[in-house]
Amino acid sequence: MKFQNWLAGVGLALTLPVVFLYGADVKVPLGLLPLNWPADNPYTVEKAELGKLLYFDRRLSADNTVSCASCHDPRQGFTDCAPVSTGIKGQKGGRSAPTVINRAYSLNQFWDGRAASLEEQAKGPIQNPIEMGETHENVVKKLRAVKGYRALFAKSFGTEEFTIDHLAKAIATFERTVLSGDSPYDRYKAGNKQALTAEQIRGLDIYFNKAQCDKCHEGINFTSNAYHNIGVGMDKPTPDEGRFAVTKNPADVGAFKTPTLRDIARTAPYMHDGSLKTLEEVVDLYDKGGVPNKNLSADMKKLNLTLQEKKDLVAFLRSLNGESLKAMQAPTKFPE
Repeated sequence: MKFQNWLAGVGLALTLPVVFLYGADVKVPLGLLPLNWPADNPYTVEKAELGKLLYFDRRLSADNTVSCASCHDPRQGFTDCAPVSTGIKGQKGGRSAPTVINRAYSLNQFWDGRAASLEEQAKGPIQNPIEMGETHENVVKKLRAVKGYRALFAKSFGTEEFTIDHLAKAIATFERTVLSGDSPYDRYKAGNKQALTAEQIRGLDIYFNKAQCDKCHEGINFTSNAYHNIGVGMDKPTPDEGRFAVTKNPADVGAFKTPTLRDIARTAPYMHDGSLKTLEEVVDLYDKGGVPNKNLSADMKKLNLTLQEKKDLVAFLRSLNGESLKAMQAPTKFPE
């Protein structure tokens, strides 16, 4: 498969030089494309297993109370199902935790795209004073003092003198294996016409035709990986600036990354601020054309959906829940 075709399938444009290695070692579920691994962080079983331990280990935080999984919990669609996340000492963040699901098919990370890779993203929460409240230097020092971790890093990277970059590469490797596919929609698309209900089939037609949701939620991961202002929060006294904080382009004020719709029924509440509690509320927002503001995306138009069409569309969105993550379990023991 050509890299350009892979990009098109996940909704990415070839806009910057990135080198990936084809990864055949991880079986992807129905409906997804083969994984592509960064040349400087190829897949190994050992690295993925180490990354999983680190992902769930609360020792990455300053007071040993918060892990990556605290805000991105497998039992809750790899989110925390809260409007905003809670870090050390009960501190509240400013945005809802996006899901980790299918992040392998994305380039930039966070709602505003400030991290260019999963490796860079993994470093951010560790030193964020509201989230994990640690320093990169100290977390490495703490983990180097754990004999079990030294052995695992040596096995994965060939050195016990690991750095924050090694730690981030391990976590990113695990996160790239968090894949959701094999949904009723995928089975329907693969030829099983009994996989969707009549309501969901009607919703599929609305999604791709009348509502044209795939203008932004496209490809195998149901996202363009682009940034749009749909007006959420723009009617508040001090709106979240979104992508503008990264680009400083006035046109990006209030624009946020289009999230995947995979497993969307499991990851409420919705939007960057968690302000919409249900999929019905999300559909209502789009039906009315978003919240008016000077940067509102040109793709936001009133849909004029009937009540039944709204119900059908929500039913279709629920058909995007996959089966492939049900076996994911947190580690019961950690290195000592």
